[in-house]
Amino acid sequence: MDYRINGFQHIGVAVSDMDASLKFYRKYFGLDIPFFDSVAAAPLMQDHTRGDVITKRASMILNLAGGCAMEVIRATSFEPVGPKERPEMGDLGIYVTQVKCPDVEAAYNYCKSQDGLRMSDLRDRFDGSKTFFLHDLDDNIFQYVAGGDWYTPSKHISGGVVGCTIGVSDMDKAIQLYSDILGYDKVTLDETGVHTEWKDIPGGQRAHRRVVLEQTQPPGGGFAKISARNFIELVQDTERKAERIFKDRIWADLGFVHLGLDVRGMKSLGEALSKKGFAFRCDSNDALDMGNTKVHCTYIDDPDETWLEMIEVHKVPIVEKWGIYLNVAKRDPEKPLPDFMLKALRFSRIKD
Repeated sequence: MDYRINGFQHIGVAVSDMDASLKFYRKYFGLDIPFFDSVAAAPLMQDHTRGDVITKRASMILNLAGGCAMEVIRATSFEPVGPKERPEMGDLGIYVTQVKCPDVEAAYNYCKSQDGLRMSDLRDRFDGSKTFFLHDLDDNIFQYVAGGDWYTPSKHISGGVVGCTIGVSDMDKAIQLYSDILGYDKVTLDETGVHTEWKDIPGGQRAHRRVVLEQTQPPGGGFAKISARNFIELVQDTERKAERIFKDRIWADLGFVHLGLDVRGMKSLGEALSKKGFAFRCDSNDALDMGNTKVHCTYIDDPDETWLEMIEVHKVPIVEKWGIYLNVAKRDPEKPLPDFMLKALRFSRIKD
């Protein structure tokens, strides 16, 4: 195999109020280190925006304690809208994003003490650990789960992104992509029934087939020490026909717009995906410039048109305000960045 899926790079979430959402994510998920924050056109996304070239503001944020990043997006050329009907568990697309935390009960008690939050009760997860759900300012659903593999100590209640829940219409077909091609080949759960941890989530009272996938290979890439292991949770509703979460809407409308995977060997990956019927829908073909971050981006659709972004990083800022950048393309793709570089990211931290 001439390509490697290192794991999650980020989850993309489109919001209605960028500054308010960034502050919310800093407060409740500790995502306080920005890689970039810029406004630019998105010609690459024309296949997902009805042929129009939209503009958007985007900010990539990270929790240095551990976990993957989140790309927060706010359309600037149009007013983003939410779904006409409230999505339910099992609807097609990314429905929940998981963040890991060192003490779920402590996180629950903190969130419970805050005014105006919409959240679930504290419940048992399938593995016996504690969990709960929190809605953000645009009603996107996040799930706190127990996690380890911490990179730096932190007093914050939460770490970064560790997983996502994707609704699918045909589980076996979805597994062919996510497991056989994208390398999430370790099945940690395959269970059909009513899952009590979803009791407070719309549609969670119905029966679903639920498959949790992880990678058997260790995390790779320059940021592997921070991102660590992550998982994909596939969910198929067994009682009703699911609807697409982004039905009649476009990329950058409100919601979890895509899952971003960090890859090496984009050309070989593209050939493998094409042979399996998942050819690139769009391809930057070269380094896409996002401020001082340069990456090679491609997109594919999963069998239910959930948008998956493949990112091969060329250049990323370490401390942007000091003009310190890293040319990632010249490094061993499986070798993590040295600690002094990763920990220098703390100098970019935003404090409220």
